[in-house]
Amino acid sequence: MSVAARTTTNTLTAGKLPRGTAWGLLVGSWVLFSVVFLLLQAGGMTEDFNIVGALFFGTILFDVLIVVVSRIVEGGRKAVDRLITSLVTTAFIVALLPLVSLLYTVVSRGLNRFDGEFYTYSMRNIIDSGGGALHAIVGTLEITAFAALISIPIGLLTSIYLVEYGRGALARSITFFVDVMTGIPSIVAGLFAYALFSLFAGPGVRSGAIGAVALAVLMIPVVVRSSEEILKIVPNELREASYALGVPKWLTILKIVLPTSLAGITTGIMLSIARVIGETAPLLLTAGFTASMNYDLFGDRMMTLPVFAYTQYANQGPNSSDFLDRAWTAALTLILIVMLLNLLARLVSKLFSPKLGR
Repeated sequence: MSVAARTTTNTLTAGKLPRGTAWGLLVGSWVLFSVVFLLLQAGGMTEDFNIVGALFFGTILFDVLIVVVSRIVEGGRKAVDRLITSLVTTAFIVALLPLVSLLYTVVSRGLNRFDGEFYTYSMRNIIDSGGGALHAIVGTLEITAFAALISIPIGLLTSIYLVEYGRGALARSITFFVDVMTGIPSIVAGLFAYALFSLFAGPGVRSGAIGAVALAVLMIPVVVRSSEEILKIVPNELREASYALGVPKWLTILKIVLPTSLAGITTGIMLSIARVIGETAPLLLTAGFTASMNYDLFGDRMMTLPVFAYTQYANQGPNSSDFLDRAWTAALTLILIVMLLNLLARLVSKLFSPKLGR
């Protein structure tokens, strides 16, 4: 065979892996290690199926396989590109592993008491098994709603002032103190609310309203900072066009700026609610805990889901599994509430955001 007839290999176009090969190798690696961990569980070497370990080691195996296969089929240059891409994918998956582990653990253990009794009964006169968290769910919703009622107007008006009106030392001072409030420990907010109401009602006072004030202290800086950043990205051309038509500034903010940034503001508000809805320490100090229903924010103690989960875990009875099941189901319920609130926020932003098309 002559030299001219020989088939030469161009390293730049040597070959190409079929479409979907990378995903196939990744999923196959996960399945392989899932089977390995299931066999280890069946053999008694591990108590529970380790989904995090299966995903982690499967991803590492994928990194090796994709480089080897790519080098054989596509050549060295493409193999290096595949390696970098797989490492980026690995970093993303590793970052998600804590979330996957958390959701898997909460769902698998929280389903043990995910029944009608848990959501229709309180813990009144319940010593061991049975009972529910209806009083804690009601308390969580009422306290969080009242905290949002306090913090959203204050935070939104503050951000409007900083973006539209604030200049000089006063605006800089407000921004500084908002940044300081963002980092305060939640227990400090609880102590502040407790001390404030103790001045008027005496020591030892507990109520849902005091807990709402403590949560509002934590919510306000989040609302301010998120709303401020969203208002800053509203194009100045919109404001100038409104001013050119003779519209006053307050009406421009009300009719132009706020509707344009409604989706971002709603997201910021949901982030602030998610920030405080799981707080335990300030509510232990201010709202206390009870085993009975209490619908009155301003009267006596009120239970919340984070405190309910904490007390169930901390005060386990002879049959600890019942207490742990209630604690895990309370955590699952809290996650579901946050998820529903985020879905509601997306629906609100979609319905009320300005429509740019015809």
